[in-house]
Order: sequence, then structure tokens, then C-alpha cells
Amino acid sequence: MSAPLHASHARPTPLAIALMLAFAAPASAWAQQAATLPAVTVSASALALGSDDMSTPVTVLEGEELVRAREATLGETLAGQPGITSSHFGAGASRPIIRGMDGPRVKVLSDGAEVQDASTISPDHAVAAEPMLSEQIEVLRGPSALAYGGGAVGGVVNVIDKKIPTRVPAKGFEGSAEVRANSAAREKAGAFEVTGGSGNIAFHAEGVKRDAKEYKVGSGWQGGSKVAGSYNETDTGSVGVSWVGARGFLGLAFTSQHAEYGLPGHNHEFESCHPHGTHLHCGGHEGHDHGDEEEHDHDHEHGSVPYVKLKSERWDVRGELRDPVPGFAKLRLRAAFTDYKHDEIEGTEIATTFKNKGHDARLEMEHHPLFGWRGVVGLQTSKRDFSALGEEAYVAPTVTKKHAAFLVEEYKLDQWRFEAGLRHEWQDITVDSPTLQDRSAKGTSVSLGAVWKFAPQYSLGSTISRTHRLPSAEELYAHGVHMATATYELGKENLGKETSNNIDLTLRKYAGATTFSASAYRNKVDNYIFGSTLDSHEGFQLIQYAQRDATFTGVEGQIRQQLNPMFGASVFGDYVRAKLANDGGNLPRIPAQRFGVKFDANWQAWSGVAEFYRVGKQDKVAAFETETPGYNMLNLSANYDTRIGTTPAQFYIKANNLTNELAYSHTSFIKNAAPLTGRNITVGMRVTF
Repeated sequence: MSAPLHASHARPTPLAIALMLAFAAPASAWAQQAATLPAVTVSASALALGSDDMSTPVTVLEGEELVRAREATLGETLAGQPGITSSHFGAGASRPIIRGMDGPRVKVLSDGAEVQDASTISPDHAVAAEPMLSEQIEVLRGPSALAYGGGAVGGVVNVIDKKIPTRVPAKGFEGSAEVRANSAAREKAGAFEVTGGSGNIAFHAEGVKRDAKEYKVGSGWQGGSKVAGSYNETDTGSVGVSWVGARGFLGLAFTSQHAEYGLPGHNHEFESCHPHGTHLHCGGHEGHDHGDEEEHDHDHEHGSVPYVKLKSERWDVRGELRDPVPGFAKLRLRAAFTDYKHDEIEGTEIATTFKNKGHDARLEMEHHPLFGWRGVVGLQTSKRDFSALGEEAYVAPTVTKKHAAFLVEEYKLDQWRFEAGLRHEWQDITVDSPTLQDRSAKGTSVSLGAVWKFAPQYSLGSTISRTHRLPSAEELYAHGVHMATATYELGKENLGKETSNNIDLTLRKYAGATTFSASAYRNKVDNYIFGSTLDSHEGFQLIQYAQRDATFTGVEGQIRQQLNPMFGASVFGDYVRAKLANDGGNLPRIPAQRFGVKFDANWQAWSGVAEFYRVGKQDKVAAFETETPGYNMLNLSANYDTRIGTTPAQFYIKANNLTNELAYSHTSFIKNAAPLTGRNITVGMRVTF
């Protein structure tokens, strides 16, 4: 979990437990005089708003808070934030889940351009974004994400990096370097980034290398002390160059990522399972005995556990121009081309190869105020050429093309800010199969919001929206065994678009000794697309994509009290209830409620955080889904800021799951095969120059 903001850096956090927490004890007199820094600008908001001005909650991780939160995957990095969990698939793959929604309903961006990988297709596929190279991570929830797609019903995660410089360093060069290690996986990781330049030219280089063994779990697990095959190796490097002028910049970057990670829980016992109507038939397993399979030549301890070898090459183009033409204040360009591939390897043989070649381009124009309205008009286009070949090629090759036009406007009146958004999308999916039909669809999304600063330091924000999500190729055309998730998946060609009707209410206090943000939401989704389990055999499930009306209702938040100049205390939590309409039951893999307390301290060059939270038992389960017990988590961390010569340096240590509790993630397909990490001590050092 991330640490609360220091008193001297008080700014709104988008976290809340319930509206009643808004009325906490008054601040002490000395704290009322404390200075407050402006809210951080949210790059992913179409209008580049401060977090105080957002009508829906936003999480921004940066600086020391981000350094403490970073883990090997994007999902685990964000999993400590209220309202956010992760899909948790061992050590190498973990995607953010926002308000109980995951997959294509959560869009991952690299500074505004979509990350093109295969992570939306299956939870065992890694997100091609590196947390250790991030400068800032933003999470926009619900309707705030409309500018990036009507399908981003859960929200948007925007990873800000430095790969394309936006300015020339004043002293000619600047950068940072970091090394860290942990105990649970014997992980060793190092990262660097450097920017230099002269005149109008700036260049940047960065890289990270990670080597983690199989990780240890909490005490008492019947599977042993470690998760077999849960190792993770990553190498990422990027180079970029920009032309920087008085009115903006234009830059290009190339990023290469290689990763290798194990797939825990992969089970060949069910290879022969196949559907007979709505039931599974699992016959003998002749010829499928992998117990004596030869181990591949690799110096890890995962034996015959399958593993992924991933390669992603990406080109990014970014540019901004102020006052491009009369009537417009800014032009903003974001474009990316990605060539992604990963092999799933068993023994020495490639079992399945997934490929995804895609591009995403986005052009925005911010106009000057017109009749009091300031806004952004934009166009976006993307293409995804996806294919899977081999044993688990359960989706036919497809080409998905999307085009969109959008408009976001704001109007300010006294203490009010009003916002309106409109987006229209066109989608065409071409499938390479003689028995399947191509699909075309379109959808329109609209949102209206307002923020009322009804008193000094307080604001009340509300948004209503109606958005459309168009079905993905996997939901339409899946047909086959998916051993990683122990499922046989069946798509449905006649799926229609989802319609999400969302209302969101957020109360904030963003300055003073007491700060808080409390949010409540209700999202009624007509024709919600989900994997409905029709049958199960010893844990292996037959899943058919289906559509039913569903409702997501929840609260999330955090309140923090500065107790004295040195100490602060926080209470945080979240809860989401997701169920099908007309007593149709519960939706699968919905996170359990969470509630916790946190204490932070600052003394001279030292800072520290102690945190305890409880994740409840999840017994509101779907058909054929098992309950997941609750667990307690105790985490401690400390930082020390100093200098090595004249170079600023930070030393840090964090201890997660200090009591070594055995914990399971209800959101994971392989929760029993891969419990959460046990006691884990991480130490690191970061220098900036």
C-alpha cells in the first residue's frame, strides 16, 4: 500500500472509505496554518486538470510514494490503492482490476497511447509496461476514462515515463539510478535513466534488468514453501530523441522488452476435456502423461512447469505544439506501433505462440474558451492484428480496427466546474476462419459531471454517464482449451454491445490537517459480457461468454489526520458488490472488502509507514466458484534521504506481510496454485543526478 501524503505536501487523494468519514475531528490550530502545495496535474485527463478539479476519483503515484509502491508488475504496484486490486497470476503477470472490472474494461496507456500486448486476452499474459521506469502512474476511474474509450468502463491506467524528452536539461544532463533486492523471491533488480542535450536537441536512454527466483508464500501452505515455476526475468531498454522548441516538442523513441516467467498451476490432466452441449466430457489421458517430461535447459528451479518467453518492440511518437492555429491553444499527438510476441513453452517445445502487431494514434486539439467553454476535440485510430498458433490457439486470428472521435468541454462559474464528454466509436473485426463471420459495431458514450467547491478546502463532485463497450474478438470467437486458466472457453458470435449507466459521487477535503476523499458509485450495465461457467470437472471449467444485466455498487476512500508535526494516521478501505440482475447470482472473481489503518512518521531525513489491513472473506461467489478466506496484512517501510558527495540519494527498506500470513487472492484464476507472497523484505537505493 502506498504511504499517505506528508503534511507539507498535502493534496487530495482519491481514496475514501465512506461518506461518514468526511466528518472527522477538527484539525489542531498549528496544522491549520500549514502550507498546501497545488494538486498534481493529471496528464490523462483530457483537459490536464489538477486532481482537486476532477469530478471522479483519481489516484496519482509519484516520487517517494511511487518508489515505495513499485513491484515487478503493474498490477501488484497498484494493488494497494483503495478500489484497485490485481489479477495476480504468479510473479510475471498481473493486471490492474478497478472496481471489480478487469481485462478490456481497464485500458493501460503509455503516456496517452495504448499499450499493445496480449494482457487483455488472458490473465497469464504480462502487461508490457515497466513500473521501475515510470515517473508517475495515474489511475482514472469510471467516466473520467471516456476520452480514451467507451470500453474503459472500469478506468484507465496511464504510465508516465521519460523515454521522449519534453525539455533540454538546464545543466546538459540529468538522470537517476536504482538498485533493489528482496528476500521472498531472491529478486535482484536495477534501473537507470539519463537525459541529455544541447540547443534544441534532447536525448534519453533508460533500462531495467530483473532476476527473481520462485517466490515464498505464507506459512502453512500444503503446496510447500514456494510456488513452483514462479520465477520472473525481465530486460527492458529504451532510447529516445526530441526536438524541443519555444512552443513545444516532437520526439521519437524505441523500446525493447524481453521477459521470461513461469506459469504456475498449469495442469495437463484435462487436455482431453471437451464440451458436449453445456457439459464437459473428460476422457482418458493416454499420451498425455507429462510426469517424465524432459526438463528444458534453464537454470531455474521450475522443473517442467511451462513458461513464457516474451518479446515486445515498440516505437512511440509524441509531440505538443502551443498555439498551432488561431482559436486553438494546444495540439497534442500520441502514436505508437508495437510488434509483440510471446511463446508458451513446455519442456523444450513451443506449445503456443501469441502475436500481436498493433498501432494506436491519437490527435487532440485544445481550443480557446468559446462562450466560456474550454475543451478538447480529438480523433483516435487503432489496429490490432492478433494470432495464436499451437496447442492453446483457442482464438482464431483476427484483425480489429477501431476509430473514434471525441469531445470534452468544461465551464467554470464561481465555485462550480461543469464538464461534458462525448465519444463515438466504430469497430470492425475481421476473422480468419471459414466458419466465423466478420463483425462490425459502433457505439456512442456521453458523460456529464460537476465539481462544487462549497467551502474552503472542500469539494463535492458528481458524474453521470452512459457508455457503450463493443465486444472483443476473444469474447466473440473463443473456442478451445486454455490450460493456463484451467478452462474450455466458448465465444458467442451474436454478442451485442454493453451499455453502462454509471453515477459517481465524491466528497473531498484537500487541505489542512484533515484530508479525505470518499466515493460512492453505482454502475448498472445492460447486456454485461462475462464468462458464465456451465460445468466443472475437478476444477476445470467450461466457460461460455454470455450477456446479462449486471450491477456494480461500491464505496472506496481514505481519511488522513495529521496528529502533530511528526506523526499522521489514516483509515482506508473499499468495497464492491457485483451481481447479475433478477437474482441471477454473483459475478465471478470479484474482490473482497478491505479495511485498514496506517501511521506515518517524518523526522529530519527519515520517513516511515506502518500499515495494517484486513481483506474479508469472499463468500458471494458465482456458480462453480469456491469461497476465499480472508486474511490480515502487516506492512512496514522506512526511507532515509541523504547525499553521496553532492548527489542526492535515498535508501529504503520495506517489509510486506511481516507476519508471514498465508493469503489467497479471490481475483486470481490460480488462487490455490499460487497464493500471495509471504514475508518479503525489500531493500533499495536510488540516486538522482
